[in-house]
Order: sequence, then C-alpha cells, then structure tokens
Amino acid sequence: MICAGVILAGGQARRMGGGDKGRLPLGTGSLLQEVIARLSPQVDLLALNANGDPARFADLDLPVIADSVVDFPGPLAGVLAGLDWAAAQGADAIITAAADTPFFPRDLADTLRMAVADMPVPLAIACSRDNKGRLWRQPTFGLWPVALREDLRAALSDGLRKVVLWTDRHNARYVEFDGAEVPFFNVNTPQDLAEAQKRAAGSA
Repeated sequence: MICAGVILAGGQARRMGGGDKGRLPLGTGSLLQEVIARLSPQVDLLALNANGDPARFADLDLPVIADSVVDFPGPLAGVLAGLDWAAAQGADAIITAAADTPFFPRDLADTLRMAVADMPVPLAIACSRDNKGRLWRQPTFGLWPVALREDLRAALSDGLRKVVLWTDRHNARYVEFDGAEVPFFNVNTPQDLAEAQKRAAGSA
C-alpha cells in the first residue's frame, strides 16, 4: 500500500483569533513544523491541506492543496482534497494528521495500516482515552482509501459534514492509541498553546 500523508490545516482557528494556527511557536519551531517532522518519516509522500494563498507556505517545500468544497465544510473537505491529490500521485490511501496536534504517535501510520490489513477497502480512525478512561475518536487522524473518494465527494455534495457519520457508513475500524500523556492533545486556545510549549520543553 502506497500511503501519502496529508496535514489538515484548512480550519479557520477562530478561538486563536484566526490565521494559520500551525504557525504558532513550539520549541524552536512551530506546531506545523513538529507535525511535519513526525508525519514525514511515516509516509511515502506528504502534502499540506490549506486554503488561501499557498505562497505563505513556500518555506515548507510541500505541495499545498486547497479544499474543493466551498464554505469551510470541515475536515472531510480536507480529506477529499487529499484523496484527489493522492490519486494523482498513484497512492492507494492517505494518512491524515491535524496541524494543531503536535504530539501524535510516531507509529500512527504503521498502527493504522496493520489494523486494516484484512479489509478490502481499508478505513481507520484513531482513538484515545482521556484521564477518566473515556474513549474519544480522533477524526482528523485516520487512514482513508483513495477508492472511496467519489463516495465522499457525493456525500459532501449532499450536505454531510460530520466525519463519523461517513466513516461509520463504511465500517471504519477505530484504532486505540495508548500513551502516558494524551497522544492527540491539540491546541485550540492560548492556554492550550502554553501547555503545549511546556510539554515540548519537557521532552527536549
């Protein structure tokens, strides 16, 4: 299976005052640079899903792919954009990661691939447990087959926006990731950014 990586950065970051959340500082770089560093060794090729002027990401030396569905319909639009790009590259599937979640597992892609090895049309979404033991699905972290891109395009055209409604329709596997710390901690607020910076400093 040829897997392309797609970093989802197409959101509007309203709770952070707008702009490109992935450019916020983390360690000696940014959230986005940490996500790139974690995902690129796990996949065969890598692209960034972002809307607006792609020139602002020129320093990253990555293909920048925009949503093909208007009005910011959510992460599924980024998944579709990634699937269309991956199909043109000859890939079989994409692994997605969110640009605001810098500490995701370094074995994300391998674990997802192994979990769906027996599925004719592999589709998997990552999950994790919080400190109270509750299981949370992480719909921006998954393995998505190129074979389902036209089905996803039709679903978005019909108004579907919620990720799990579409993944459940296709019998997605939900794959749990363990960790001493929350593996899918994401930055939504200034307080989250301060916590991420502390966490990054602690692992330096």
